[in-house]
Amino acid sequence: MKNIKGVIFDLDGTLVSSSLDFQWLRQQVNCPDEDDILTFTAQLQDPYLKDRANSIIEQHELDDAHQASWIPGAKLFVDCLNQNNYPMAIVTRNFQEAAQIKIRNNAMPITRIITREEAPAKPDPTALLMIASEWRLKPEHIMYVGDFRYDIEAANNAGMHSCLFAPEELPDYAHQADQVIRHFDELTTLINR
Repeated sequence: MKNIKGVIFDLDGTLVSSSLDFQWLRQQVNCPDEDDILTFTAQLQDPYLKDRANSIIEQHELDDAHQASWIPGAKLFVDCLNQNNYPMAIVTRNFQEAAQIKIRNNAMPITRIITREEAPAKPDPTALLMIASEWRLKPEHIMYVGDFRYDIEAANNAGMHSCLFAPEELPDYAHQADQVIRHFDELTTLINR
């Protein structure tokens, strides 16, 4: 944390729990397993099918939003960053309404949120670079914390310090991250040193 001057988080599976069933969601919108669901939906040519797919995805996200709760240790880390005046933001592939419900219901002290309506979805680095510009910080002085391949790819594409939150089994892309943590206490300890 020595060279880190700001922290950006993913939301689902990183700060809050998520019970989204992507397999079921893919089946409902007829998205092949190997395709990214948001990219697949955006490329649908038929306006009816595209609207229907987006509605299904948004409804799943809203249902999930009402059940989301803090990941163990995440609140303490966020509070610690807040007390030490680190700027914080969230970049999520969620749509705005679902993200706001999760943030409001969990009383998160993070006000800057970029959703898929405001910038291209991760792994595109645009949203991360927007925040770096707003903060007037070089990307290498910002850490992006996430739990999935797209998070690590976005951070790496932006030239930021990538931190993979992997509480269980290490995924096959873990080596792409600058840092891997199993619990947020590991980061809290680094700040309190």
